Amino acid sequence: MAVLKLYEYPHPILKKKAQKVEKVDDEMRKFLDDMLETMYADAGVGLAAPQVGVSQRVVVIDIAHDDEEPNPYYMVNPEIIWKSEEKVCGEEGCLSVPDQRAEVERFAAVKVKYLDYDGKEQELLAEGFLAIAVQHELDHLDGILYIDRISRLKRQMLLKKLEKMRKEKAHQ
Repeated sequence: MAVLKLYEYPHPILKKKAQKVEKVDDEMRKFLDDMLETMYADAGVGLAAPQVGVSQRVVVIDIAHDDEEPNPYYMVNPEIIWKSEEKVCGEEGCLSVPDQRAEVERFAAVKVKYLDYDGKEQELLAEGFLAIAVQHELDHLDGILYIDRISRLKRQMLLKKLEKMRKEKAHQ
């Protein structure tokens, strides 16, 4: 397994709609393993293929806490097939927008259909934090970042903080 390069905002691949995967084979499984290792290396709970420079409809998610056994979801060609009427607001961050967080409104529960690590079709009813993570990662596959779901004023403030942080890191 390998840790892959993470692409950060405003890289153009993050705004591109990802392509459907034709089949889950050994090469795809290796990519899924590398994505998971990359996500763990950066202490993330989810990672979408565009975030590592691959424009394919693939995500990995693991919301287990440090003191829990890992419980990864490998999702190839995921699509939300049901959304709850209820919505929730939660603070989100993103490996592609480092060290920044904002409140985002999401559906409280979603049902997602996808191909798993072995290429078998699965359905998952995700609620709570898992539902938020699923929606966040699937947005990446359509070129949407969580900062696109907040007000323009909040986005401008967040991006100014991000730019300031990058300048400070560059001068160290």
